[in-house]
Amino acid sequence: MRVFGRGDLPRDVGVLAVIAFVVALGFGIVAPAIPLFARAFGVGTTAVGLAVSAFAFFRFVSAFGGGSLVERFGERLVLAAGLVIVAVTTGLAGLAGSFPVFLALRAAGGVGSAMFTVAALSLLLRVAPPTHRGRAAATWQGGFILGGIAGPAAGGLLAELSPRLPFFLYAGFLLVAGSVGMLLLKAPPPTAPDDPAAAGPDLGAGPVGLAAAFRSRAYLAALVANLGVGWVLFGVRNSLVPLYVTEELGRTVAWAGAGLLAGSLAQALGLLRSGRLVDEWGRRPALLLGSTLATASMLVLVLPPAIGAFLLSMAVFGLAASLLASAPAALVADISPARGGRVVAVFQMAADLGAIAGPLIAGWLTDVASYQWAFAASSAVLAAAVVATLALPREKAGARSPVAGRPA
Repeated sequence: MRVFGRGDLPRDVGVLAVIAFVVALGFGIVAPAIPLFARAFGVGTTAVGLAVSAFAFFRFVSAFGGGSLVERFGERLVLAAGLVIVAVTTGLAGLAGSFPVFLALRAAGGVGSAMFTVAALSLLLRVAPPTHRGRAAATWQGGFILGGIAGPAAGGLLAELSPRLPFFLYAGFLLVAGSVGMLLLKAPPPTAPDDPAAAGPDLGAGPVGLAAAFRSRAYLAALVANLGVGWVLFGVRNSLVPLYVTEELGRTVAWAGAGLLAGSLAQALGLLRSGRLVDEWGRRPALLLGSTLATASMLVLVLPPAIGAFLLSMAVFGLAASLLASAPAALVADISPARGGRVVAVFQMAADLGAIAGPLIAGWLTDVASYQWAFAASSAVLAAAVVATLALPREKAGARSPVAGRPA
């Protein structure tokens, strides 16, 4: 077995990061075109919202099945199959002649997206040795962030030319990413039983049972943290923040974009160091810092409205998100170092659940109370991760977490 140095990462981590960049770039390109294309069928605003949420909903409900497929067929095959499904459904969606067909294809794409995400994250955490799992997660997340920043600008321009064009381009990107995955991602050989366990992960071990994972406080803390990430980063930040800026702060949409950009840039910069902090400083302190900063950033928005406070909140949350992109994933890998399809699937489902519930609950609180109440509720969700992290035992930096199934 190869022994990894301080700066080393397995080659598969770099390949997965490139795939993540291509996928996020393509998704960013197609995102601005989805509501425009749906509206072209003459449907109302609610139906347009359904076209956006159908993808996320079917991604959520199919993730557990994707985890079972990973445990049965392996990560490479499920990853490639998921990308092909999204590519085919996206390309056909660009050719759809009616809204029901378009909606059905978007829903089917969510199934493929769940397969890809669970397989890719499962492989990422399996090939990374314990001392490098934070850096591996940060590298993977960095690919998504960079692609997510670059994609929407190009997508808006392409959608102006034709609302169908971004769908075809995204489909092409996904086919390229799937091909890269099949060609460059190697099926790892089983580990020899006499190899030292400290040198790297046991690639030949069987999956950890979900019931055993749920008995670990570390896994529960990772789930709660990922729920908060989905609630704010993928949900409230995109749905409520633009309205808060225009209606509560009385500023233009450009200021909302500036705040979101500040958060993305802060997260990208934070990812340069967050993974190393998770590996060298320890999972618990890194997760505690990330969840505390995230909670504080939302509490700032509970204060009287001010544009400076808003920009500060977005930047601080971006830094917190860089830690929350690394530490919870590293904890999951410590608990399930083998092929953890269902364990990883439930971890991903926690973020998807937050992304679905966050905008709905925060939006309802805004309607019946105020934006401040909505942000206070979001702070409470993030604070739950602080509480769950404080319940974790202290451990030496880089040490393995307790074995799943034992009290952690």
